[in-house]
Amino acid sequence: MGVHAAFDERWHRRVLAGDGPAVAQLPEIALAPLYRFCFYRVDRNRHLCEEVVQQTLLTAIERIEQYEPSRSGNEIFGWLTGLARNEIQRVMTLRERTTSLNEMWLNMDRDLVEVFGRIDATTLGTDVLERDETRQMVNAAMSQLPTSYREALEAKYVNGDTVRDMATRWATSEKAVESRLTRAREAFRETFLALTRNLDVEAML
Repeated sequence: MGVHAAFDERWHRRVLAGDGPAVAQLPEIALAPLYRFCFYRVDRNRHLCEEVVQQTLLTAIERIEQYEPSRSGNEIFGWLTGLARNEIQRVMTLRERTTSLNEMWLNMDRDLVEVFGRIDATTLGTDVLERDETRQMVNAAMSQLPTSYREALEAKYVNGDTVRDMATRWATSEKAVESRLTRAREAFRETFLALTRNLDVEAML
């Protein structure tokens, strides 16, 4: 049975009327060919392919009134692939953005020196965030940290203090300072990442 076999005007009217069996025909017939269409377009990533196919079918059902059997010769696959292409672009863009952020976290300990000490003079990479935006995000993230974490990061990465210097100043052990720095870096990462996610959401609204 082809992808077009059952998707004529009669089927369309049944779906618009809320006929459950008619709605179920869409994934039953279109799932496999849609999966084949998407698989290589998401770099053969099975998880992404399943996500794209599932969302495409959900979108198709939500927008089924836009499908016009008479104009498409009862072949729904062309309409479905148009929806799939949009979804593929969305997930691939998100994956690239996530990959860029993950790479940034892998190098964060080294890059924190530039973030805090040279952010007004140095670009951290246009493939991640623009300089002005990065500065604003860093400042926003820092402002949300507990005072002890903020002081530890500033002492280490802005002032260039050693762990021993900080331990002496705060009358504590070097191990305690290292522990505070570890927690401070983790808190900074989490806060900064949360801000970037919020920024992405706002950009889509």
